[in-house]
Amino acid sequence: MPIPGTQLTEGPVMKTLLRFAVPMILGDLLQQCYNIADTLIVGRFLGADALAAVGSSFSLMTFLTSILLGLAMGSGTVFSIRFGQKDEHGLKEGVLASFVLLGAVTVVLNVLVFACKDGIIWALQTPEELVGLMRDYLTVIFAGLAGIFLYNFFAALLRSLGNSTVPLAFLAVSAVLNIVLDLWFVAGLRRGVAGAAEATVLSQYVSGIGIAVYTVRKFPSLVRRDPSVRLRAGRIREIAGFSSLTCLQQSIMNLGILTVQGLVNRFGATVMAAFAAGVKIDAFAYLPVQDFGNAFSIFLSQNYGAGKTERIQKGIRVAAVVSVSFGLALSLLVWALAGPLVSLFLDDPAASAAVISEGVRYLRIEGAFYALIGVLFLLYGLYRALGRPGMSVVLTVISLGLRVLLAYALSAVPGVGVVGIWWSVPIGWVLADAFGILYYRSRRAELLPR
Repeated sequence: MPIPGTQLTEGPVMKTLLRFAVPMILGDLLQQCYNIADTLIVGRFLGADALAAVGSSFSLMTFLTSILLGLAMGSGTVFSIRFGQKDEHGLKEGVLASFVLLGAVTVVLNVLVFACKDGIIWALQTPEELVGLMRDYLTVIFAGLAGIFLYNFFAALLRSLGNSTVPLAFLAVSAVLNIVLDLWFVAGLRRGVAGAAEATVLSQYVSGIGIAVYTVRKFPSLVRRDPSVRLRAGRIREIAGFSSLTCLQQSIMNLGILTVQGLVNRFGATVMAAFAAGVKIDAFAYLPVQDFGNAFSIFLSQNYGAGKTERIQKGIRVAAVVSVSFGLALSLLVWALAGPLVSLFLDDPAASAAVISEGVRYLRIEGAFYALIGVLFLLYGLYRALGRPGMSVVLTVISLGLRVLLAYALSAVPGVGVVGIWWSVPIGWVLADAFGILYYRSRRAELLPR
């Protein structure tokens, strides 16, 4: 019996792509509510020190999540190609291999982060007055990695089958739950930063377990015992090949951000708090274009599996117009509302003028160039879908490597300081975009199926 799903290889390109992408965008915007709720409620009820500690922890958790997200995205590319090829047996064995691989990585990550927690806090150059708060938050938040694994794995599987709506539904429920629990644990029970972490972890398990149960019941043929479906070394290598490179790309991207976090911490609690608020706003700003790039990748993967070259080329043109237009509109919005947006994260904006000023400066430098990061996410999705995930790694190294180098170099220049960290971001984006576009134009004949 064929596995049910939505073919992205048919119908009007823009309509098909947007209909698939919008639920993904809305879903990840809701997922960011986990961390936004922590930051907003912590900042207002617990103060600037707690905000700085949770913000620094957010960069670390983003890095850890990126490992599992990268593995899931790489697996989803393989699933999409097999679905486009109508290779049901290959899809089933790929699902089994991916689940075992991602599950093993999750267990290893859990052991490592709990064992190295104090070393991580030290490596982030955390100010002494924030060490206790960070330790309290991390002790709880690390327990949510298994929930993150479950959600990302099954969301990637459903999306590869053309279903981006169900992951949105589960995230909507867990996002609302997270906000309610945040207010209860932090404002009501006075459990401090640990309470904010507890709310997030519980919500992550709701979405992870919920989507797993749904998928098993909706697609029993994917998990039903079948003597012909086995855990084969070849399938594991195939999944690992795509997933490891996508994971590496995601990890490098967030490791670069984590490295910059350590540099930001040297400038003290004011800059840390401004950066914490700015990063949360960035997370909302980036997600639409990032998720559009991921949806674009799944769209291309199905069409690549089906050998539809003309549809792939049209999809590239449509996606570029949509992403750049959205990025420009978003830049105008963030520029105009930078001050009020930063103020949302502070308990007493009048007493935090320095934090607001620095946060606004950060947003008006980086936020002016959101169209560039939109193009970069499209390039990541393009090369992943066309079987060249290594190029996504190269582009990430160019973008983040230069960002880190420039951040350290420029911030050390007298009279530049922290502004050099903010300017390093768009410079990295420009150079990575230029390299990715030139590579595609020079290799288009060999990249696309004939």
